[in-house]
Amino acid sequence: MENRAWRGFESGKWCSDIDVRDFIQRNYTPYEGDDAFLAPATEATKALWAQVMELTKEEHDRGGVYDADTEIVSQVASHRAGYFNKDLEKIVGLQTDKPFKRSLQPFGGIRMAEEALKMYGYELSPRVREIFTKYRKTHNDGVFDAYTPEMRLARHAHILTGLPDTYGRGRIVGDYRRVALYGVDFLIKKKEEDKSLLDGDMLPDKIRDREETAEQIKALKALKAMAAEYGFDISRPAETAQEAIQWLYFGYLGAIKDQNGAAMSIGRNSTFLDIYIQRDLDEGTLTEEAAQELIDHFVMKLRVVKFMRIREYNELFSGDPTWVTESIGGMGTDGRTLVTKNSFRILHTLVNLGPAPEPNLTVLWSKRLPANFKRFCAEISIRTSAIQYESDDLMRPEMGDDYCIACCVSSMRVGKDMQFFGARANLAKCLLYAINGGKDELDKDKNGKPLQVSPHFAPVLGDGPLDYNEVVEKYTEMMRWLAGLYVNTLNVIHYMHDKYSYEALEMALHDSHVRRFFATGIAGLSCAADSLSAIRYAKVYPVRSEDGIVTDFRIEGDYPKYGNNDDRADEIAVWLVKTFMNMIKSHTTYRESVPTMSILTITSNVVYGKKTGNTPDGRRAGQPLAPGANPMHGRDSHGALASLESVAKLPYDYARDGISNTFSVTPQSLGKEE
Repeated sequence: MENRAWRGFESGKWCSDIDVRDFIQRNYTPYEGDDAFLAPATEATKALWAQVMELTKEEHDRGGVYDADTEIVSQVASHRAGYFNKDLEKIVGLQTDKPFKRSLQPFGGIRMAEEALKMYGYELSPRVREIFTKYRKTHNDGVFDAYTPEMRLARHAHILTGLPDTYGRGRIVGDYRRVALYGVDFLIKKKEEDKSLLDGDMLPDKIRDREETAEQIKALKALKAMAAEYGFDISRPAETAQEAIQWLYFGYLGAIKDQNGAAMSIGRNSTFLDIYIQRDLDEGTLTEEAAQELIDHFVMKLRVVKFMRIREYNELFSGDPTWVTESIGGMGTDGRTLVTKNSFRILHTLVNLGPAPEPNLTVLWSKRLPANFKRFCAEISIRTSAIQYESDDLMRPEMGDDYCIACCVSSMRVGKDMQFFGARANLAKCLLYAINGGKDELDKDKNGKPLQVSPHFAPVLGDGPLDYNEVVEKYTEMMRWLAGLYVNTLNVIHYMHDKYSYEALEMALHDSHVRRFFATGIAGLSCAADSLSAIRYAKVYPVRSEDGIVTDFRIEGDYPKYGNNDDRADEIAVWLVKTFMNMIKSHTTYRESVPTMSILTITSNVVYGKKTGNTPDGRRAGQPLAPGANPMHGRDSHGALASLESVAKLPYDYARDGISNTFSVTPQSLGKEE
């Protein structure tokens, strides 16, 4: 079978050991041509997409959920086969047995699962409720059993927010390519070999590793059973392009049937799949039209990934996102581009199917990318506004040339790294805590007094202008408290997630020895920087409530604002990033994971702003914080280049989980029109 599956491929290390990168490097065909070869949507594609759009409309008319499972707990092989139209679909597989029917995933937390169903008019099966309240503990139950009162308070007050303590943590990207290249039986064999090496003294770490490896093997066997339900034998390697795409998708489908993570990225697959497509084209068994159809149908499946969430979750993330991120292009460490014809095909789905937020098609950008591809990306961006860009030149030296983006900006080597996702610490709100001695500016305790969230710190006293040095000193101490609480909270969450909602299939598609990242993040960076800048360069007077809490500010004079290439403000932002990251790094992280930090809030900045009072920069209570590393809204007044220069000053070495800048370019922003 292997001879048939691997016909025409150059052999190498990948033949005996799991090494997808070696396979790609030896077999892919870089492409520097233009897009003239691309094919339009086939009639089958048009018919299937029309069906999807009709279901989407009906889903909207039904209040946001078309259908939901209330009885069958979703696992890799839990459901019978489901189809849109079996006769037309070239790539098959749904999360449940029916299109747009959302799965029931209670392992993260039974209360969230039940609440989500009730919100949309569904009733959880009493049998399932009994199992997950009496007999089977969930991740959420474990977390809240271990939380300290301080952790609960910080979570409630939203100074730590978006924590993955009631749902799957996500940001773990299985190497789904392995299913296609090797077949599941080979992967099981390798895991069994790895388990056999875990012998000797049975101490807690080794016991855990043996159990997790056993769970991974079970998950791979379940994946075979799921594929068999659709009539496919994925025990063997894929023999055609269609099988390669189908096998790969089955791997991903198993992951989303098993986990409802905040971001379920799919990895870096377009160049890998191009190898199979090009072989079939060369053999004359595939046409360009059929190749595009395969990619269109694959992407169509990724567009309909859906999870059952409570409305508060959807509010937090401004919709119903899944961040099915596919990383495209980039350069190899050997100087060859990793752009192939399939890089064009997958972006072309934005034309054949129309623009869409999912999958999150992310181009790994380098100034050395082929000119034709860069031109094509620009054209598709203008036409659809649906491509995300990441700096390959920045990440490649650290991550090599077989990394992917998990979620929006987080990089990791496919199948070799994983991440403990950690949401955000609100640095804008933390500044208000520093001024008020750890009391919340919005929340009250049961006696109607301002809620004391942190330990008692000395607040800023008096009604005169705020003293910059005093505020910075208090802010530094408050950030130190927040960093320690943040790490400890995440340690609890990830310990319990491993215990009660372990991602067995996703980790089965990783090396047995992985590098783990401990991902933290900050929200409100530009708001905090501008607030400190206002205190330093203008006069900011505190306005107190009857309780003596500073709830507003009066500003006299102007101040430099982050986002205008003004070092006075930008250096404050840099100081915040470095200071908070160093504080994070000073603490012990779960499973000896590597601390990282992101400056990322693509949509959740709106909700974080709702939970943050008036700030010294003049922002009003409840107004959105800026997304990610963006300047505050409307304050970057010196043009696009100056705004980008400010963001570029933020040190990547201190924010290796990624720096996000949401940026729109209009003709007017580029200069005067003649």
